Amino acid sequence: MALQTSAETPIPVGQVSRLIGGWIDRLGAVWVEGQITQLSRRPGAGVVFMTLRDPSHDISVSVTCYRQVFDKVADVISEGARVVVHAKPEWYAPRGQLSLRAAEIKPVGVGELLARLEMLKKALAAEGLFAAERKHPLPFLPQLIGLVCGRASAAERDVLENARHRWPAVRFEVRNVAVQGIHAVPQVVEAVRELDARPDVDVIIVARGGGSVEDLLPFSDEQLVRTVSQARTPVVSAIGHEPDSPLLDLVADLRASTPTDAAKKVVPDVGEELARIQQLRERALRAVTGFLDREERGLAGALNRPCIREPHRMVEAREEQVTAVLERGRRTLGHLLDRADSELTHTLARVVALSPKATLERGYAVLQRADGHAVRTPEEVGEGEELRARVAEGDFTVRRTDGSVTPPA
Repeated sequence: MALQTSAETPIPVGQVSRLIGGWIDRLGAVWVEGQITQLSRRPGAGVVFMTLRDPSHDISVSVTCYRQVFDKVADVISEGARVVVHAKPEWYAPRGQLSLRAAEIKPVGVGELLARLEMLKKALAAEGLFAAERKHPLPFLPQLIGLVCGRASAAERDVLENARHRWPAVRFEVRNVAVQGIHAVPQVVEAVRELDARPDVDVIIVARGGGSVEDLLPFSDEQLVRTVSQARTPVVSAIGHEPDSPLLDLVADLRASTPTDAAKKVVPDVGEELARIQQLRERALRAVTGFLDREERGLAGALNRPCIREPHRMVEAREEQVTAVLERGRRTLGHLLDRADSELTHTLARVVALSPKATLERGYAVLQRADGHAVRTPEEVGEGEELRARVAEGDFTVRRTDGSVTPPA
């Protein structure tokens, strides 16, 4: 239960310490994993003192155990080793310190470490941290390269010398960090975050030489893997040698087999690029020269054609054709006119032959009534009706009497 205190009714420090001890005593024994950072075995002392540290976080706790407990594993563990401890939390009231009283210590073997790494690898892969679509492309020519490596290490020398040999103008922003041990993970994480926050850094290389599985464990740490996956700047992993494969290789945007290989993959070779430019220039010159040669040959062929070399010959040939067509047109038109004249003459003759005037000229007459209609039968004319008789030379009036037609008096 919470204590009821105030500025007027405080409780002594000793009571607070005793209460904390009582709460901790109720926790019971726990299994704890960590890395031994300090180990003190005083000759003749019955208690061994250790400091157990979480390699992924800046957190440590003191551990004590009886000598007979530590002697069981004294030959296989030392400072820097990973262990699993079965211990009970204890509170030392006079100093207000928390410690663990170890009853059993077990070293974490390489096989167990690899098994845990495999489980972590599957969990991170299921989250998509190793997916290809998350990776960033590297710039062709980075202006400033961030380098995270050990101080005065062979990896730093290999990257700097090979990169400057390939492109002398390249610039580096180097962060020297611990690349193994208890301080490796927080220092590498801080360096990557610092370089990633700088907008002028184009790519980050995390480099380390070869080593044992335990030496390379910091580069498989979950915190470092997640930090690299969240980086906006492309990250190149150059850890160990070709067979080494920490989880950093899987989450990085590019994996290099060695630090030297990282320099080759990040920085282009100025000699190779100059040679490539020269090849492209020569190929472009050949392409342009070939194009001009083809066009020149095509132009020469066009100029050698008869229609271009002697254009008047084409006009003369067309003139003869036009003259022939004109003559043929005139002949055709003459034939058509002659035929039309002949047909017109025949038609005129038929019209003249069939005209009423020709009939009248042969002695015939046409009788017309007053309304102009020609008389065709006697029944059409009434008794005494006057008719008009048309003959070839004129006309005159007649009247029907006694069933016959007579001229009027």
